[in-house]
Order: sequence, then C-alpha cells, then structure tokens
Amino acid sequence: MGFAPPTRREILLLCLLFVGLYVIFPPTHHEFVSVPAPAVPSAPQRRPKAPNVSVVVEEHIYETRLTWGTSEVPQTKIIAHVPGELIYYTTKSLLVFIRVGWSIIDRLYIYKGVVYIVSDEPQKIPDRAAMYSKGVDIELGAEAERARLPDDKDMRIVSTKEARALFGTGAQILDGVTYFVNDPPQFVRHYYHWAAELWFGLWRTYSSLDPSISASGNTTLPPPRRMLFNRLDAFRWRDYSTMNQWATRASFPSLTMEFLDDWDDRAHMQVPFVFERVVLADRSAAMPALNYQRYQRTAGAAFGLPGAAHWWLPIRDNVVRFAGVGSAEGAGTRGRPVITYISRQAWGRRMLVPADHERLVRALRRLEKTHGYEVNIVVPEKMTRLEQLQLAARTTILMGVHGNGLTSLLWMKPTARSTVMEFFYPGGFAHDYEWTTRALGMTHYGFWGADAFTSPNIPLPAYPEGFQGNSIPLDGEVVARLCVQRLELEEEVDEG
Repeated sequence: MGFAPPTRREILLLCLLFVGLYVIFPPTHHEFVSVPAPAVPSAPQRRPKAPNVSVVVEEHIYETRLTWGTSEVPQTKIIAHVPGELIYYTTKSLLVFIRVGWSIIDRLYIYKGVVYIVSDEPQKIPDRAAMYSKGVDIELGAEAERARLPDDKDMRIVSTKEARALFGTGAQILDGVTYFVNDPPQFVRHYYHWAAELWFGLWRTYSSLDPSISASGNTTLPPPRRMLFNRLDAFRWRDYSTMNQWATRASFPSLTMEFLDDWDDRAHMQVPFVFERVVLADRSAAMPALNYQRYQRTAGAAFGLPGAAHWWLPIRDNVVRFAGVGSAEGAGTRGRPVITYISRQAWGRRMLVPADHERLVRALRRLEKTHGYEVNIVVPEKMTRLEQLQLAARTTILMGVHGNGLTSLLWMKPTARSTVMEFFYPGGFAHDYEWTTRALGMTHYGFWGADAFTSPNIPLPAYPEGFQGNSIPLDGEVVARLCVQRLELEEEVDEG
C-alpha cells in the first residue's frame, strides 16, 4: 500500500516552515568579484586615517656615481695631514723642506692604477712624497730612499681642467671611510707592526676628527667601511701568531678588505673612481717625521694631530667585548690587581737566564700569597687567541722579555696602576713597547738585570751582542718590589 499524497493543509504548513527558516537563517553568499581599476578623482579627496598610525614611504636612491657633467670637477680636500717637524736636506744652493705624515683626504681619485689629487691650488697640497710612495720594501741607504719616492705613475696632483680631460663627466663612488694602506707585506705580517703601528696610526689619525671621545669609549665617528691594500695580496696580511685578523675583525666586525687583485680590477676597467673619504697610511712617507726618528715608530707621526685623551678606547673596548669581557674590566685602582708574566722560556730566542726566570716566578708567587694579587705565568703559544685577549683586558701589570707577546698591552685598561715591565739584555733597548705604553697613558719600566729605568730617563736604542740571546739576566726581587710600589697607588689615587 503506497503513501497517501499530502493534503493542501500539509503543503501550506511546509511552505510556512521554509519561509520561517529563511527569515531566521538568511543564506551567506561567497562570490569572487574582479577588482575594479582605481578611479582617478577629479579633485583631491580626503581619506580617513586610522588613529595613531602614520605610514611614511621613503625612496632610497643609492648613488653610485659622482657626476659633474659640464661643471667643474669636484676638488680633493685635505681634511688632516700631520705637519710634524720639518725635515730638510741641502743642495749646493738650495735648502729644501719636506712635510711628512699621515693624511685624511676627501674626494681622492684613482684612475688606471694612479692616485689623483684634484686641486686648482696645488701650493696648498702637501708634497706627494709626504703622503705616498712606491710602496716597496724599506731598505737602508740614500739610494733606497730615493727609489721609494713617488712619480707620476704613482700619484699626480692635477687641476680641475686636467681632471676633466682625464676623467670625463664623472667618477664611480667608493662611499664611506676607507683605510687606504700603501705598504708592502714587509712589516704588515708581524702582529706588533700591524696592531701597534698600522692599526694604531690609522685610528690615531682618524680619531683626530673627534676630540670628544669619552672615557667610556663613545665616539661620533662612523666605522671605516673598507680597508684597501694596493701592494699586497690577500694571502700576505696575516701574521704567524694569527692575531692580526683577531685585532681587525674585533675592532670593526663589518669591515671589508680589498687587496692587490681588487686594485688591479679597477685599474684595468679604465674607469675613474673617487673615494668619499680616505685615511691614507704610507710607512715610507711617514719615516722622515721627527717622531719616527726619535722612536722608530711610524704611528708616532700621527700624534702631531689633535686627539682626545681616551682616543684608543673605542678600539680597545670593541676588542675586549668581542672576546667576551666587559669594557670596564681592569678599570679603577681598588680592585684585585692582576700580574701577568709572559714567559719566553720555551721560545728558543730572547730568554731569561733559567735560574733568574725561576727566581722571578718564586717572587711573584710570594706576592700572590702575601698581598693577594692574582698572578699569571703564561706561555702565549699554549693559550687560545681568545684567552690571550681576555687575560690582557684584566691585566694590571704586564711583564716579559722584549718580544711580540707584549703587544697585549694594547688591550689593557689604562689606569694609574697600569704598568708594562720589559726585560732587556744589559745595554740593549728598543722603543717598541716603551713608546706604545706611554702613548696609551700607561707607565713603562725597562730592566737591565737589577737596574730599572723609566721615562724620561731612558737609554738610546741599542742592540748589543746578547740582545737576541738566551742569557738575559734579571733580579726577580727588584721586579717584585716595583710591582708592590705600583699597586699600592690606591692610597693616593682612586678612579673608582
């Protein structure tokens, strides 16, 4: 038997039910519609802004070319050049004066491997031999000195008219600050000469632009963007102790480095380039300076420029923070002093008499027990580079036989107690670490056996037989007594 058809009443009730559901639960429509093109209003229209929201769209145009078109070629500007002392030589009828030193230069041009200074007032430009050389090895003798003097294949000083004929209508920009080093590998591959001469001198020159560097190491100077070596390749700047790269990367982690191949690339392109700003270093050009003649340190010439008392702290603090140590480590005169003796007894050259070394170690250990000083007897070759930097940052008194290990004094915190003690063969002396210590505002003592000396009563440089030998005498008790004298300064001076 089939189902009976619905009655009219049932159909009506079902229709009313559907209508009710439609009213109570309206359907939702999902449609894909095309986005119309934005209408262009005939007049500006105001659009409501969301509260407290501002959207700023800026265009950043990276300028890669300095274009002067039909205008005058922008002239080079010497921002700073160390006047130093005037060095002179005589000919039969002429007295000639030469200025020597380091330079900061804006808009220095290079083209086909030649450096160009563009100026319509060449009389105001330092002699090019005072800024630049042929970048060859340093040899002794007048003939070797003349062989290092630059010619038109190295550097030219040209007028704006000559520059237009050479460069055309523009030059490619090398922006930011460039450390430009015109030195051969001869001294670069030695940690002391890299860190305490080249790096030291570059920053001393550049920091002359900020005389307000604070005791906390703050500076307004932007970090250099690149370091350019036009006389050596990428394989010949690292030293045997692998410390050059640590000092460099820790000082400026973003610094890029260019070498001879990069220089040649630009030269072969036959396109002019212009440096926004360079700090120019040339060892040969700096050597005639009086401060070099006095101390045999090319960085000494840079001290003819003005500078802040805390000029080195931005570099020192960057390095020790890179090593994981706070920049305030080693500060003050009331904390527990740290004595670090860098031993060369396993080095095989320039070593103390073995018995004198043992007596020095016993005397220092006795200070550790009686005065509570921290004493470290270290062999750098057995330490990681990180450990060397960390210990140097904490050290109050650094001591050792004349040698590369004393370069760690660069990372000490200069205070009234900070001291470097250097042991020489009697009669021998070199300014390397003595001058660097004083340049940082610390105290240096040299030792000949039981005799100690300090500035201004220092001997002339000398390298007698035995200077490089393994029988250097030393009175360890004298060294220990001097340590106590230097470390008891807290009664007189308190730096916090």
